[in-house]
Amino acid sequence: MFDTLIRGGWVVDGDGGPRRRADVGIVDGRIAGIGTDLDTADATVLDADGRIVCPGFVDVHTHYDAQPFWDGTLSPSPLHGVTSVIGGNCGFTIAPLSDDPADGEYLMRMLSRVEGMPLESLQEGVPWDWKSTAEFLDAVDPLLAINAGYKVGHSALRRVVMGDDAVQREATDVEVAAMAELLRAGLAAGAIGFSSTWSTTHNDAEGRPVPSRHASRSELIHLCSVLVDFPGTGLEFLPGIGGPVDEESRQLLTDMSLAAGGRQLNWNVMQVTAGNVDECLLKLEAGTHAAERGAKVVALTVPTLIAARLSLASGFVLDAIPGWEEVMFLPREEKKQILADPAQRRRLDDLAQGDHPLRRLANWGALTIFDTVNPVNARFDGRTVAHIAAELGCDPFDALLDIALADDLQTSFGRADMPASREDWEARVGIWRDGRAVIGASDAGAHLDLLATFNYPTRVLAEPVRQHGLLELEEAVHLMTAVQADLYGLVDRGRLHEGAHADVLLIDESAVDSDPVSMRPDLPGGAARLYAGASGIDEVLVAGVAVVEAGTFTRARPGRVLRSGTDSR
Repeated sequence: MFDTLIRGGWVVDGDGGPRRRADVGIVDGRIAGIGTDLDTADATVLDADGRIVCPGFVDVHTHYDAQPFWDGTLSPSPLHGVTSVIGGNCGFTIAPLSDDPADGEYLMRMLSRVEGMPLESLQEGVPWDWKSTAEFLDAVDPLLAINAGYKVGHSALRRVVMGDDAVQREATDVEVAAMAELLRAGLAAGAIGFSSTWSTTHNDAEGRPVPSRHASRSELIHLCSVLVDFPGTGLEFLPGIGGPVDEESRQLLTDMSLAAGGRQLNWNVMQVTAGNVDECLLKLEAGTHAAERGAKVVALTVPTLIAARLSLASGFVLDAIPGWEEVMFLPREEKKQILADPAQRRRLDDLAQGDHPLRRLANWGALTIFDTVNPVNARFDGRTVAHIAAELGCDPFDALLDIALADDLQTSFGRADMPASREDWEARVGIWRDGRAVIGASDAGAHLDLLATFNYPTRVLAEPVRQHGLLELEEAVHLMTAVQADLYGLVDRGRLHEGAHADVLLIDESAVDSDPVSMRPDLPGGAARLYAGASGIDEVLVAGVAVVEAGTFTRARPGRVLRSGTDSR
C-alpha cells in the first residue's frame, strides 16, 4: 500500500528516455512503485490527468544561505519546479564565524555589496548565532521546504583566520593551515564542497577585493586538497569575468580538481547566444584540457540572458569597468559631483569604450531605463537611452547620467530582457548537449533587485521546448535534473526510479511558463526584490509531501540539508 499515489500521468523519469503512461506510488518519502493499476487502497490519490510527472529540478548555483531564516520555502524557486539547491557559492557563506562580532558584520556587509542582499534584511532576518559550519547547517535544517546543500566559502574562512588582513595580503603557511582545518570541520559536518572566486566584479562594502581575491595559487590548491578525504564533495570557482580562455586559467582549474582527487570543479558563468557560441566553445576547452589530465572541469551556463538592472547608486558590475572602481566606491555626493563634470564624463566614457570584458555594456544607447524615482523622469521609463538621447539632443552617455543625477543615482537601467531568437536557443541547446557545460548559475537568492534568472526551468520548458521545438521535453527534464544530480553525486535524486526520493513535479506542458517579473516588497526590513510565479507547475512534492499545490505554497517543510557522504557520494 502507498501513502500517496499519483495516477494517470506521463512519467518522464529524468534519464532522457521516452515518457510512459504510469502511476507513481510513494511510501515514506520515496518512490515505491511505478506502473499501471497500482493499488489505491488507503493512499492519498493525486490525479495527474495526463500531465507530466517528473523529478524536481536541481539548481546547483544559488545563494540561498540567508533566506531560509525568513523564508523556508526558498521562494520563488519551487514555484518553477526546483526541489534541490546548492548554496554557499562564489566563496560567500555566512559560516563559519569567529567570536569577534566584527567578522559577522563584515560578512553581512560584504554579502550586501557583492550579492545584492539588502543589509536591513540580513540584519533583521538572520540570527547570526552560530560559529561553526556544523551549527549553521543544523540551524537551517528544520526550516526548509526543499532540499539544500551548502559549500564552505573561501572568503568566510579567510575572514575568520586573518581578520581584516584577509583583504590586505596573502596568507602565511600557518594561516592557510588554519583555514584548512576550518574547511575540514565544515566538510566533516556535511558541507558539500568548497567555493572561491577571483572575479574582479567581487568587491566588498569598502570597495576592496573580497578576501578570496587576495589568495595565492598555492593557497587555493592547498584548500582544494582537503576534499580528498571527504566523499561526495566538489569545487566551484570563478576564474574571472571572461572565463578560462588562456592556458594559465585552464591549468589552474585543472590543478584545483586534481588537488581534490579529481573531483568535479564547476566554474561560472557562461551566457550563450548565437553571436558568441564560438567564444563559448573556446571556453569549454578548459574541460577538455582537464579531462586529458585526469581532472573534471565543467562550465555552468545560465539558460537565459542575464538582464541585469544596474544603478549608479550601488555601482555593482559597473565597478568592474577598468578605471571606474575608484568613482563607483565614492560617497554618493562625491560620486554625483564627478558624474556631473563634463571632463570626468568624457574620461569615464573613454575608459568604458576600451578593450575589456564589459565593453558590450558600454553601448549606452542600447540600454533601457527600467525604473526612475524623480517624477520628472517618469516619461523615460521603459525607453532606450538612444531614443531618450535623440529626444533630448545629446549624447547617450550624457542622457543616462543626467537622468541618474536627477534620480539621486537610483535610476534602474540595463539591457532589456528581449525574447531570445530561435538561433540563440539553438546555440544554447548545442552547448547543453556538449557535455562540458551544465545548466545552472541561476544566482537565486542573490542580486535581489538586480536580476531574475531563478525562473530558468519554466522558461526552458516554454521557449526552446514548446515554442521552438528544439528539444523534447524528456531531454530538457534530463538536462535540469539527472545531469545536475550526477555532477554533485546526489544520491537517489534527479530521477524517478523505485527507491529514489519522492521529489516530484506535476507539469501541464501546454501551459508551463514563467509569470512576468516584478518587484515585490516582502523582505525583512521592507526591502523589495524581483519575483515571479509560474503557470503549469501545478504540484511540487518534496519527500512525497506537497510544498506547492495549484501553484501556491503550502506550510509544509519536508526539505532538509543535503550532507556530503550521506546525501552525496
